[in-house]
Amino acid sequence: MLNKLLNKEESICVVGLGYVGLPLAVALAKHFLVIGFDKNPERIEELKLGIDKNDQVSQEELLSSEIRFTSREEDIREAKFIIVAVPTPVDKLKNPDLSFLRSASALVGRNLQRGSIVVYESTVYPGATEEVCIPILEKESGLTWKKDFFVGYSPERVNPGDKEHTIENIVKVVSGDTEETLEVIAGVYGKIIKAGIYKAKDIRTAEAAKVIENIQRDINIALINELAVIFHHMGLDTREVLKAASTKWNFLRFEPGLVGGHCIPVDPYYLAHKALEVGYVPQLILAGRRINEEMANYVAEETIKLLIKSGKKVKGAKVALLGIAFKENVPDVRNSKVYDLYRKLKDFDVEVYVYDPIANKDEVAEEYGIELVDDIEAYAPYDAVILAVKHSLFLESFSLDYLKAITTEPYILIDIKGVFNVEESKEKGFVYWRL
Repeated sequence: MLNKLLNKEESICVVGLGYVGLPLAVALAKHFLVIGFDKNPERIEELKLGIDKNDQVSQEELLSSEIRFTSREEDIREAKFIIVAVPTPVDKLKNPDLSFLRSASALVGRNLQRGSIVVYESTVYPGATEEVCIPILEKESGLTWKKDFFVGYSPERVNPGDKEHTIENIVKVVSGDTEETLEVIAGVYGKIIKAGIYKAKDIRTAEAAKVIENIQRDINIALINELAVIFHHMGLDTREVLKAASTKWNFLRFEPGLVGGHCIPVDPYYLAHKALEVGYVPQLILAGRRINEEMANYVAEETIKLLIKSGKKVKGAKVALLGIAFKENVPDVRNSKVYDLYRKLKDFDVEVYVYDPIANKDEVAEEYGIELVDDIEAYAPYDAVILAVKHSLFLESFSLDYLKAITTEPYILIDIKGVFNVEESKEKGFVYWRL
């Protein structure tokens, strides 16, 4: 099959054109015939016009790409190599939500050709591809796995907003249900991945590798967050402690902060779910999650304390909240912990004005019911300013003098990401606090 794909006698279809699928489709289209499928017709029409609301792919790249964008599921039938890249979130009870994955598998199954290879990129717990996805493919297609069609798993490693660690520059883990399948998958990805291909022992190993990548980060950040709380009680500056500790060659440098998004705060629950299923109660993994889930509340409570200590009223206090995206320089607001901070402040009857010119205003309104302000100065002066997201736009435009001009005395600045210099902030008269 690989030769037919390379010779453009067969096509590749990428199902799901979000943060993962679209950049992948664009990269593949430089070497293969690519069909880009998304069930959202509006998304397809925007992509045809060169518009990517996620700001992952430029208009020039989209318009010059030869991807055939479609929302017609019948078009999937034209592809022999199908990549599924759909979200795998958690529900309100923090249980894995495989609804998108099940739906995509059914969609692919209905349009599966004999002899096809289906590769999953969505993050799942070990065993999900074989236990959940393959039975759906068989049922919907009427075909038999490993006889009529084949399956692989290659975990996505996309880092939204990161222009250095792009798809081509990150080692790609691949796995397959047979040696032949593995070689084809490795050959396809090998055409676009400059950093190299790693062939995992089997599908379950590749699935497990993906979830622990983010679990490791989650636990390390949780440790630093807990230390930040402890050091605050001791009157120590956490970032100064980290600077000193970082002089040791094997010290791992992590920063305290709000852990949001659709990877780090989600993946631990997938492995925890599977662990419980096989009879083991995970402790460290869930402990780390509890710490990180509570950090937004902690920041909100510290903000309230500063308002009180500064002699300002709490009820009706005006607070400017800068940023609601889950990380800097991306419009993505899914699972943003800044929203948890916003909600906690609202519980204290604080008037919160959220300003984030990078986030999509309609998505924020739909997801959280928050109306973003268009002009931060329009509602000034504020009783406090919280810098929640380290957008480059904020770093370039919002100096301490500017923040001072839109804040009432005493000037309260909550610098979650530790952007500003402590001494300079205090010299300019700020009541300054950071994690």
